[in-house]
Amino acid sequence: MNPTERFTGRAGHYAAGRPSYPVEAIDAIFAGLGDPRALTVVDLGAGTGISSRLLAGGGATVLAVEPNVAMRAEAEVHPNVQFVDGTAEHTTLDEAAADVVTAFQAFHWFDHAEALREMLRILRPGGRAAVVYNERDETDAFTASYGEIVRRYQTDETELRRQEGRELFVSYPAWHRVQRLAFGNEVAMDRAKVHARANSTSYLPHSGQAADDLHETLDALFDSYARDGAVTMHMQTLVFLADAGADGG
Repeated sequence: MNPTERFTGRAGHYAAGRPSYPVEAIDAIFAGLGDPRALTVVDLGAGTGISSRLLAGGGATVLAVEPNVAMRAEAEVHPNVQFVDGTAEHTTLDEAAADVVTAFQAFHWFDHAEALREMLRILRPGGRAAVVYNERDETDAFTASYGEIVRRYQTDETELRRQEGRELFVSYPAWHRVQRLAFGNEVAMDRAKVHARANSTSYLPHSGQAADDLHETLDALFDSYARDGAVTMHMQTLVFLADAGADGG
């Protein structure tokens, strides 16, 4: 399936089920760049705007690049976020349009070589690129059990693809400095949110017997671990920062 269309039909689940990102991760992206209110951020593969709104929270102007019309339609309005119909490989933006370019939970879907060239093209000299992922922390029992269910029902190797994409990003020779950071991120989830999280995952079954079995298994998992009607998903937010040189390379 074309990555652009993978989340068509899942946009509502994505908005309802996907976790946010800790403030420390957002602060790390802006660290050392000055007042965020003076910065323009391009958020690639912005989806329903979860990351874009966080980036805009400190006053930055955010251009949220998202090719999927259903995802753009599901986004909440934010005064500092403007959605752009484009792709990571072809943003439609001018050269040197951004102080910061980000990709949250999306870089693995891009054509890596083309997207990296586009990141460098739209970054101003001395700008910063960031790739960010929420990944399960399976030292926690509930989270480990959820991960086992994902691996049992997954329809492709997306999780391996995420890891490979991160390594390609940090090894890109044009970057002058690369940092790898990690922050704890715990999310309380009721039963509906657990199901929405699974429904938002493009590599889990969406219909048919496999999907029915998946959600029955998730119900049993929730019943085993829930306290006061909720479970807690433990994650680490991984932040990969890369600074471009003063000459733009």
